[in-house]
Amino acid sequence: MADATPIMSKAEAAAYVDSARIRQGRTWAELATAIDRPLVWTTSALLGQQPMSAEDAATVGSLLGLSEAVVEALQQQPARGLDPALASDPTIYRFTEALAVYGPALKALIHEEFGDGIMSAINFKVDIARRPDPSGDRVVVTFDGKFLDYHW
Repeated sequence: MADATPIMSKAEAAAYVDSARIRQGRTWAELATAIDRPLVWTTSALLGQQPMSAEDAATVGSLLGLSEAVVEALQQQPARGLDPALASDPTIYRFTEALAVYGPALKALIHEEFGDGIMSAINFKVDIARRPDPSGDRVVVTFDGKFLDYHW
């Protein structure tokens, strides 16, 4: 008879990952290095927005001392999206605000430069960096998506 125990939710697994990471004093960058994956992707996966391979999930699980239930949950396909409770988080809200203000201009510039199409969020990379500035350090976020043209 197959095991009918429900698989842990990705949100619950993320809470275990983050708790273990914090208690051990580990950074997201250390975890990304351990599985040789990009920093933002790894953080997203460990917060429940990407499925991890069995090998990557096991490596993180071993490193953080996570249960098999958490390791199993990290491998599941996520229900991607934004928890409505997070929409009011100041950092997340600023991204929403930036896209509301600059989104139409970015769309116009993409169309002017590439033609009729969109930037993929599936064939996509994202990165974050700190840039020193005399008036206060700057956050640099890079979106790198494949151009997908509309064609019939």
